[in-house]
Amino acid sequence: MKKMLSIFAGLCFLVSAYAAEIDRIEPPFWWVGMKNHSLQLLVHGKDIGSAKVSLKQKGITIGEIIRPENSNYLFINLEISSKAKPGTFDIIFEQDGQKTVRQYELKERDTEPGAMGFGPEDVLYLITPDRFANGDPSNDTIGGANPDRTRDGGRHGGDIKGVSDHLDYIKDLGITTIWLNPVQENSARTYHGYAITDYYSVDPRFGTMEEYIAFIRKAHDNGMKVVMDMIFNHCGGAHWWMNDLPCGDWLNFDNTFVGTSHNKWTAVDPHAAPSERKLFSDGWFNRGMPDLNHRNPLVANYLIQNCIWWIEYARIDGVRQDTHPYMDPIFAARWCKETMEEYPEFNITGETWYPVGSGFPAWWQAGSVLNKEYDSHLKSVMDFNLAFIAPEAFTQESRSDDGAAKGLFNIYVSMANDFLYPDPSNVLVFLDNHDLGRFSRVEDEGLNRYKQGIAFLLTTRGIPQVYYGTELLFKATKAQGDGAIRKDMPGGWPGDPRSVFIREGRTPEEQEAYSYMQKILTWRKTSRAVTSGTMTQYAPLAQYGNCYVYARRSGEETVLVILSGTDRDVDIDMSRYSDVTGGFDSGKDVVTGKVFDLGDRLHVPARGSYILELFSK
Repeated sequence: MKKMLSIFAGLCFLVSAYAAEIDRIEPPFWWVGMKNHSLQLLVHGKDIGSAKVSLKQKGITIGEIIRPENSNYLFINLEISSKAKPGTFDIIFEQDGQKTVRQYELKERDTEPGAMGFGPEDVLYLITPDRFANGDPSNDTIGGANPDRTRDGGRHGGDIKGVSDHLDYIKDLGITTIWLNPVQENSARTYHGYAITDYYSVDPRFGTMEEYIAFIRKAHDNGMKVVMDMIFNHCGGAHWWMNDLPCGDWLNFDNTFVGTSHNKWTAVDPHAAPSERKLFSDGWFNRGMPDLNHRNPLVANYLIQNCIWWIEYARIDGVRQDTHPYMDPIFAARWCKETMEEYPEFNITGETWYPVGSGFPAWWQAGSVLNKEYDSHLKSVMDFNLAFIAPEAFTQESRSDDGAAKGLFNIYVSMANDFLYPDPSNVLVFLDNHDLGRFSRVEDEGLNRYKQGIAFLLTTRGIPQVYYGTELLFKATKAQGDGAIRKDMPGGWPGDPRSVFIREGRTPEEQEAYSYMQKILTWRKTSRAVTSGTMTQYAPLAQYGNCYVYARRSGEETVLVILSGTDRDVDIDMSRYSDVTGGFDSGKDVVTGKVFDLGDRLHVPARGSYILELFSK
């Protein structure tokens, strides 16, 4: 009997004294020489929470070890001093006399270009990777994906290689910066990228991490930058941690679904009830997008480090943050501040989606006097007001009756609201994007409306963003659904009957539109007046021919933009604009090369557009 008990005790010891099972350490690696010397590691593994942790490495010390209620997690705070050297070191996990050793790497910081930021000198080209081009069909079905180009809401097979293969097309158009909808891992069924299932992985249907980094370096080599789309408000319902959450408040509402009100006004409303604010910011975007609890410091540290990890490793140049007002505002401000402290030249633009006529986006920009609660540290915001005005602004007769602005007068009023912004030059302007109806319409006759919209977009204040296919007159309404708005680029898939990536594959109208945008984009790179100058505007009044006129000026350079807001030819009195045209007697149109005399009157055709570089003979 004693012998049997001894054997039983030995078996118990073998069961309890196992080596720790560790399946994740995140971030997967880090760097020496960072300005912030603190690093918090998330460690996940069966019952790892009871492990004793130690290491012996010069310049690295362990601070607090946090053991959350889920025993499958550990959070280890490290201090990485300036004496730390690049290389690997051992982290030792000890349980019941058994040791598990995991190597962790500190890399030397990369000297490759990156973290360059973006600004008014740039033009962003927004791409939905799944719909742009399929450069590698072999990754289409990874993880059970089933590409079907007949399904608007499913994967079509576009990938990073497809974008990389067509960088020459993007560069030739005159674009300086590429913004991809999210490339991080999502479920096999999700094509848009906004339901992340692994924050440290590129979606395998889009390619590998190596391909993503190679794409960014190729873009840099071609003189272009890359902006990464990030989503910190929520993760995807299929995220790896959803089956084993670290603690009871990792997600908002105690890890239980409560839908957001989407009432984004409450985030800025000084009279908002606390319960209203909570329902908006803490509510889940939907059941498939659980809301992360940014007030949990473990969540906050995880996300901030994730952003810095992507900047340092992939060498991205900027971030566009999805659903920015939905995040906890104090966390969002901390994230922006810490990121910009590490990378002073960097830029972050937040999706500040508010309806037409709203000045609410200005509340979110860094340094706003409207925000009396805190500084958001958000350098750039998105001008949705202009995007919502644009569909009708270049169609309606321009006028203002009893305060009701229409047509180009709406554009003028929107620009007049720039007094709300601390920095209007760092406002992202766009005519359409992946969530809005396409700017071009089926009912458009000719290209006058398109040309006016593009002329304005590329010469007004701020940072222009072009949605892929806008240069080719892609047409779709919001009512037709996201799949129509995010349609495939013809020629991006083997077997397509034509390719719009080459001149021969475009219709005459597509080519005219492409050439028009290309001409302005190419010229814009050389125009200090547009990329860094001031703006002076004149109201499009009936007595002045309903033309919207504004000047961009820098030093001795002046560009005069004239957009007709009427369906009839007019001759405008140029003396009205003498405070910006004084000292010049001629203007050369940057698209046609035609020279105009800035005398008493200037003829402007119906819905015409001029972009004039002023000079004296």
